[in-house]
Amino acid sequence: MTAPTHILPRLQINTDLAHTILVKFLRDAITKVGYSRAVIALSGGIDSALSAYLAAEALGPENVLAVRMPYKASSQASLDDAQVIVDALGVRCDTVDITPMVDPLLVRFPDANRLRQGNIMARMRMVVIYDQSAAFGGLVIGTSNKTETLLGYSTVYGDNAAAVQPIMDLYKNQVRQLSLALGIPRAIVEKAPSADLWEGQTDEGELGFTYDLADQLLYLLVDERYTVDEVVAEGFDRPLVERIWRQVRLNHYKRTMPNVAKLSRRSIGHDFLYLRDWSG
Repeated sequence: MTAPTHILPRLQINTDLAHTILVKFLRDAITKVGYSRAVIALSGGIDSALSAYLAAEALGPENVLAVRMPYKASSQASLDDAQVIVDALGVRCDTVDITPMVDPLLVRFPDANRLRQGNIMARMRMVVIYDQSAAFGGLVIGTSNKTETLLGYSTVYGDNAAAVQPIMDLYKNQVRQLSLALGIPRAIVEKAPSADLWEGQTDEGELGFTYDLADQLLYLLVDERYTVDEVVAEGFDRPLVERIWRQVRLNHYKRTMPNVAKLSRRSIGHDFLYLRDWSG
């Protein structure tokens, strides 16, 4: 369906302010734990491009390592777009082909469907990026946005694994706004979002709806705390609203650390951290 046009302006952000906040956030989050470098998985898509731009500004391009991790079915266009970002920023770069790491597992499990194959690739990329984090001495910068995180369109301990997530509070539409404001090439901003897991794969094709539509529904449901009935009253189809809200609820476990059963007076994940614990 076509979303009501009066909703979209609610997603507009002050890009200057967002830019300033995110650069300072990254610089603070990384340096306060004793690091000065960052490692980022660079796919050639808008999310990783924006995260790389922010990290390079926060830490200096010489302190950012961008790692391209293609699989044999990945498109050359994605590698080329990632190289455009590397050249524009002057960050360090390496390319690690994950095919020799992934294929033995796929041979062992030939019945693995595309979901399992995609998860294997995402988690192998996590293995590589964390190894390079140790080698380079930098924290892993995440590239997940708010839309895909709320929908659960991510792989646990795969693409959602990171030490710091700079753009996870930006909906996809807002990622585009900020990316254009920072001068990221329009060809990267406007290309169809894809995890590049197989030829022709797109995020929106798998989801069954556009990011722009999801952004508007999620903004009302999450940020404005509308009920499903109130969102439907705005002109959206009830089945789609109910489907998206169900995805948000069922995938909440992906947005938290593992739940810990509480047995003691001070339990990890519940009440371990007090201000006095970090007084030095």
